[in-house]
Amino acid sequence: MTVLIIGGSGFLGAELVRQAVSAGRRPAATFHSHPGDDGRATWHHLDLRDPIRLEEILDTVAPAVLINVTSGGADWAVTAEGGIRLAQAAVGRSIRLVHVSSDAVFSGTGRARYYESCLPDPLTPYGAAKAAAETAVRLLRPDAAVARTSLIIGHGRSEHEQLVHALAAGARQGALFTDDIRCPVHVEDLAAALWEIALSDAAGVFHLAGPDALSRYELGELVARRDGLGPARLPSACRSGTGLPGGLDVRLDSNATQRKLTTRLRGAREFLSGADQS
Repeated sequence: MTVLIIGGSGFLGAELVRQAVSAGRRPAATFHSHPGDDGRATWHHLDLRDPIRLEEILDTVAPAVLINVTSGGADWAVTAEGGIRLAQAAVGRSIRLVHVSSDAVFSGTGRARYYESCLPDPLTPYGAAKAAAETAVRLLRPDAAVARTSLIIGHGRSEHEQLVHALAAGARQGALFTDDIRCPVHVEDLAAALWEIALSDAAGVFHLAGPDALSRYELGELVARRDGLGPARLPSACRSGTGLPGGLDVRLDSNATQRKLTTRLRGAREFLSGADQS
């Protein structure tokens, strides 16, 4: 079975490639700026705004499965239209599709937790783009899997972990918010769960987030303790009242998805207890 990872050079994509190679598979993967470090994958340059190039890659690779983990941020042409374009291609070529979405599709208002059945109500351009893409995927390809996730952490290489180090060293201005709540997930757990879903016929919406709901400051404290930085060096602030867009308290409930998987999604308190060293 040939799998094509869209966005394979990113943080999550690189872990998907690593796990595939470790399992004896030779995945194909795309990149936008630079190919990934693992030469055992087959790398293809792709700009999701270019439908002709996408068709060329699909002709060359002839994948049975597409896993879309690309990150175009708030760029509508990449995040929304690119995701829609992939869904259309999956329909036309009868390719299984796993589309990775985000907790940014939710507003964080009006409910304590978000379940797989909850409808998107985004507050930001990024969230709106993600919501548009996952809605199109579900409409065009009902047998596809849409996997929503939260803050992705792992081995010191995530954006949040790097921010904690920069703030502790005084190399960057800013603060970690005490009222901005998410459910962090380890990149290894997330990738393993995505592979489990991709290699099955599971369809619908899945939530792949950790069981611990933490503020960004609490998460920073855990990272700092693990890395011996001293949590007292981390500046803190409240995000409410700053005017920054996006939901404050967005807790993905992954219990229903977890019951369907053999992969266990650990909480941040567990995977940042000291064993997850960079």
